[in-house]
Amino acid sequence: MTIILKIGGSVLTDKNKVSAAKPEAIARVAREVSEALSPRLVLVHGAGSFGHHQAKEYRLKDGLNDWSIKGILPTHNAVKSLNAMVVDALQMSGVDALPVHPLSNCILNNGRIEHMCMEAITRMLRAEIVPVLHGDVVMDTAKGVGILSGDQLVAYLARALKADRVGIGTNVDGVLRNGSVIRELKPANIREVESILSGSVGVDVTGGMYGKIAELMALAGEGIPSVVFNAEKPGNIVKFLRDDLAEGTLISGD
Repeated sequence: MTIILKIGGSVLTDKNKVSAAKPEAIARVAREVSEALSPRLVLVHGAGSFGHHQAKEYRLKDGLNDWSIKGILPTHNAVKSLNAMVVDALQMSGVDALPVHPLSNCILNNGRIEHMCMEAITRMLRAEIVPVLHGDVVMDTAKGVGILSGDQLVAYLARALKADRVGIGTNVDGVLRNGSVIRELKPANIREVESILSGSVGVDVTGGMYGKIAELMALAGEGIPSVVFNAEKPGNIVKFLRDDLAEGTLISGD
């Protein structure tokens, strides 16, 4: 069974500050992954306050120009530093984890993934190593450069690896309507909740909750279910990995 788990940047960082990690949260996430480790787990984490501010300052979403080119390395270095913290925490918890940086193995076309080298990832999975990927700045065939969100990355990996389940760990209890969790979403009823899927609090150049749900709805239509859950609640990551999570919002096909 192949599982894709994304831990949002809001869980691991303070998104209202620049490059502000939450070390205790990172350590707890690593311990929970270790406790319920799947032999074919791919972990993706959001950038949070690492990279979003740099990407906005250098206007990387506008494409490649004399100003944005100077922001590629600072943005990548920021997200890479958070990735190193996550990988180190996993290793300290006994998980054989390795970093995979999209800047070096992925190409976009007008903001969407055109190609991604999967061989290193599939070889890691065969060796029961956990690949750890993240949102990143990536070269783009149409715009020169662009931002790859962790949410788009999750969807691409789920399709490429024919994942059985996808989990999106956030800092809320699921997709909310008037403060209450929507227990299940299907592609057929997405119109009912579009208006409430507003952007995330803090600086976010990747689309907030709406971007997450749009990617997951497309997956659901292809037969890959996902669940949006609160990864700040201790134990929820363990429950998800063990397929024993009763909370959150299930996103499934018709």
